Amino acid sequence: MPSRSSAVRQPPPPIDVEAFLKAAGMSPRSVRFGTGAAVFAQGAQANSVFYVLEGGVKLSVLSSAGKEAVVAMLGPGDFFGEGCLAGQPLRMGTANAVMRTTLLRIAKRDMIRMLHEHPEFSDRFLAHMLTRNIRIEEDLVDQLFNSSEKRLARTLLLLARYGKEDTTPRVLPKLSQETLAEMVGTTRSRVNFFMNKFRKLGLIEYNGGLKVNSSLLSIVLHD
Repeated sequence: MPSRSSAVRQPPPPIDVEAFLKAAGMSPRSVRFGTGAAVFAQGAQANSVFYVLEGGVKLSVLSSAGKEAVVAMLGPGDFFGEGCLAGQPLRMGTANAVMRTTLLRIAKRDMIRMLHEHPEFSDRFLAHMLTRNIRIEEDLVDQLFNSSEKRLARTLLLLARYGKEDTTPRVLPKLSQETLAEMVGTTRSRVNFFMNKFRKLGLIEYNGGLKVNSSLLSIVLHD
């Protein structure tokens, strides 16, 4: 199972992408999406990178049999759609806003120019991508070795951006238990059971939204 120190890894400090682009003489395009709106669809042309300014985005993949799998939930400070930088012609998955969301849309050519001409920007972007890759590896280990209860607790902590500099408990956007079940790799009934358990223990709260308390980490670290 994953080590205690890696259960919920602290992400690198955020970078002011908009400021970097403007300083380089570029005009980044800010785009807004309502809850549930599609940022891009699986199979669409991949010609830009996105950066989350506000809100949250769900990345999912649809199999040929019509089964959807949630790949990641992203929030402020996260990049996505970077596959185009590696020559990916089409989007491999779908991105949807899970709440009112504001993104920066960076054209592929502008992103490549920034990475080539601005080492500081390149270093920070690389740090974020490496953190994402580590997160994916930890997700895989989590799926292989941890119980569904621990996986759900870790997912909620990650959604709440646990480990960010701002330690104020965060109210999460409304996510269906079906979506949480897809992320965790279990059934909706199991998610419902554990959510009720977490609430009774005071680890999460419902008050106009879902608030995740840092005490939920005790579930992840419990042997």
